[in-house]
Amino acid sequence: MNPQLISLKNLAVKKTILFLLAAVSPLISLAGQFHINAQAGNDANPGTQAQPLKTIAEAGRRVNSSYTKGADTVILAGGVYPLTETVLFTNNKYSLESRLVIKAEIMPDDPDWSPQDMPIIASVIQGIKTPKDGDESKGLQIETSHVTIEGLRFIGSPAYYYIDGKHNRRYYPIWRDGKTLDDLVVTQCLFSGNADISAIRVAVIANGHGLVVDHCVFFNCQNSVVFWDAEGGTSYRNAMRYCLVYNGNYSGVWTTGNTADDFEFHHNIIADSHTAWISDKSRHHYSAHDCIFTGNTNLTEYGSDTGGINGPAGNSFLRTDNIQVNGKIEIEKNQAKRNYLQLKEGSFGQNLKAGLFKK
Repeated sequence: MNPQLISLKNLAVKKTILFLLAAVSPLISLAGQFHINAQAGNDANPGTQAQPLKTIAEAGRRVNSSYTKGADTVILAGGVYPLTETVLFTNNKYSLESRLVIKAEIMPDDPDWSPQDMPIIASVIQGIKTPKDGDESKGLQIETSHVTIEGLRFIGSPAYYYIDGKHNRRYYPIWRDGKTLDDLVVTQCLFSGNADISAIRVAVIANGHGLVVDHCVFFNCQNSVVFWDAEGGTSYRNAMRYCLVYNGNYSGVWTTGNTADDFEFHHNIIADSHTAWISDKSRHHYSAHDCIFTGNTNLTEYGSDTGGINGPAGNSFLRTDNIQVNGKIEIEKNQAKRNYLQLKEGSFGQNLKAGLFKK
C-alpha cells in the first residue's frame, strides 16, 4: 500500500480519536470533585464544573458510593439549595490528610467575594416525630471522620409550636451522631434564623471528638454550638474560636458533661443572648480567654440535654482571662456590605477578628 495513503489514514484516525475525547471529556468528572449549581445543574450530569449536579443530596449519594482512595471535594456555586431530605455522608475512607471537604466555590477571603456569593442551604425538611420532643429535622448529617465544611450559609426551617406549648419542631443544620467519630471542622459558615418563622434549634451539634468551629457567625440561632457526647464518657480536642454569636435565644455555647477540659475557647464574641455559656454540673472546668461576653442575660448557667436550663452557675465551671463584659455590639444589616451580619466597620469588638474573615 502507498505509504502516503497509510499516513493519511493514520492522521484521520488520530483526528477521530481527538474529536471523541473532546466530546467525552466534559462528561468525565475530575477524580474526587463534585460540582453543584442550583440553577444550571442537573443531577444526571457528571458533576464537573462545566456540567454540574443540581442538589447536595445527589452529591452525597455519589460521595458515599465512591471508594477510590483519596480526598473528595463537594463544591457549591452561589445560589439557594433547598433541602427536602437529610443529606447523609457515611463514606469512612477519609483520613487527616485526605479529607471530605464541602465548600463554597468562592470563599469569604477571596478578593471578589460578597455575601451574595455564599451558597444558601435552606431546609424544608419534614420533621421526624420523636417520643418526647415533637419533630426534629437535620440538614447535613456527617457520619464519618475527617470532614471540613466551609463557606456556606444555613438558614432556618419553618418553625411551629404545638398547642400544648411544650413540643416544637427543631432544626439542626449540621449534625453528627456517631460517638466514636473524630475531626469535624466547620469554618467560615454563617447560620441565620428567626425564632418565630424559620428557627435554628442548634446550628452545629456533634457527638464524638474533634469538633472545631472556627470563624463562624451565628445570627438569631436558638443555640449556636453544642459539644455533645462521646463513647467512653469524654470528648476530646474540641474548639470554638473567632466566632460571632448574636441574639442567641438560649445559648452561645453549650458543653455537656462529657466535654473534656482541653476545650479550646478564645477570640469569640457572644452578645445580646440569653446565656453566653451553658454547661451541666460535671467535673469539667473550662478556660475562656480574649473574648467579649456583653449584653447577655446570664454569663453562665447549668443545663442538661434532658432537663433544659437549670439556673445560674456563677463561675463554677468557667475560668476567664481578658474577658470584656461591657460594650455594645453593632451588627451590619446592609446586605450590600461585605461585612453583612457581622460587626459594623469601626465598631466595638473588631480587635478580636471574630467573624467570617481569616485574612
